[in-house]
Amino acid sequence: MRLLKSFLILSIAIIGFSFVNVEARTLTAPADVPQTEIEQKVFKEILTLPYYGVFDNIQFKVDGSTVTLYGKVYSLGLTKSAERVVKKIDGVDEVVNNIEMLPPSSLDDSIRRQILRSFSRNGGSLYRYLIEPQPSMRIVVDRGRVSLEGYVANRGDYNLANILANGIPGVFSVENNLVINKEPR
Repeated sequence: MRLLKSFLILSIAIIGFSFVNVEARTLTAPADVPQTEIEQKVFKEILTLPYYGVFDNIQFKVDGSTVTLYGKVYSLGLTKSAERVVKKIDGVDEVVNNIEMLPPSSLDDSIRRQILRSFSRNGGSLYRYLIEPQPSMRIVVDRGRVSLEGYVANRGDYNLANILANGIPGVFSVENNLVINKEPR
């Protein structure tokens, strides 16, 4: 009798568990995070880096779960900080850090100061693009070569930035990579 009772309970339990739907899940981050979502998160993390200023330019490329960082920075430790925060983003498996650290140079420091002074005095409208903490224009000076990166509102500001940067003593060349907001690339 006791054997029959145990057999019935076991049979009912087996039949009951056969109707239960079980789904296995992993504890890792989802592998198929949309690329646009990763791009937005990387952009936000880079902009909110401490010490990411007007003389630094970090760009990135997202290819699946791999993020490639590149650009040139003036601030010490910014290359490692950028890599560290991007690695923490969900959906990012690998970070390739190709960010260049600009060499220390008193000539370049002088050019940086003069460009800022020139943009704030002569081109008062340009100074609004350089206001921290998230300037829309970046000034990269590498061995006397100036690169203007970022966004401006109109063609006049684009041309004025180019003219003023070219007028600074000690500047060998100016590469104007500014994008005008309302014009297509």
